[in-house]
Amino acid sequence: MSSAGVRIMETPAWDEWAPWFARRAHELSAAILFLTRLPLPRHAPEDGAVARGAWAFPLAGFVVGLIAAVVYAIAHALVLFPWPAAALAIAATLLVTGCLHEDGLADTADGFGGGDTRARKLDIMRDSRIGTYGVCALAISLLIRTDAIASLTETGLVAAALIAAHSGGRAAMAAVMFFLPPARSDGLSFTAGQPSAARAALAAGIGFLIVLFCLGPAHAVVAVIVVAIVIALVAWLSLRQIGGQTGDVLGAVEQVSEIAILLVALR
Repeated sequence: MSSAGVRIMETPAWDEWAPWFARRAHELSAAILFLTRLPLPRHAPEDGAVARGAWAFPLAGFVVGLIAAVVYAIAHALVLFPWPAAALAIAATLLVTGCLHEDGLADTADGFGGGDTRARKLDIMRDSRIGTYGVCALAISLLIRTDAIASLTETGLVAAALIAAHSGGRAAMAAVMFFLPPARSDGLSFTAGQPSAARAALAAGIGFLIVLFCLGPAHAVVAVIVVAIVIALVAWLSLRQIGGQTGDVLGAVEQVSEIAILLVALR
């Protein structure tokens, strides 16, 4: 670094802003570690670290969507048909996230569909085994997403749709974490904490800007409306079924929001 660069780094202004940037970087790292299995340096989670990093959920989704887009582009360049290329892109997201959201969707479907009481629903959702409702929900999710991506065909459109869908889907998670209390006094959602209104709003803003950039104004507005309806329906159902949200419900929110944005991208 030049002597001028060193002087800038040593100015009082930088000394004042350096801790702020360090906190934001730590929050971004917490968001990526919470939502993906990317090989970042692992550290013991602090209380409320995930909630403080909720603003960065769309950025973690951006990374996941970008990886999927690269995989699709490579597969497409190898002259694979759209469907196999789309399936490989979806497989990449499963690998990057450790099937975290798919597991949440399956558990939520099993719990809401198979339990007759709130306690029983929560027990089913915590059970690692998957039932008929979960299998059907996963199959529908994978089929719709793969077909939507394959229907876009053009690599540029696929990349834009994937990045928008994964960013917007994770912004929706932050919104539900803010609006709905945890349904349990333990578990992933309770440990993650509840983001502040400002952080949830920032997540929504970042998510919207990414969707706007990827899909354009008209599609972005439609996507926001559709995702808002999806969030409201899932939140209402979750509140009625189990009295709040869990980590599984958040995974289900991501999945249905991701599907919604992919379908809007097809218009």
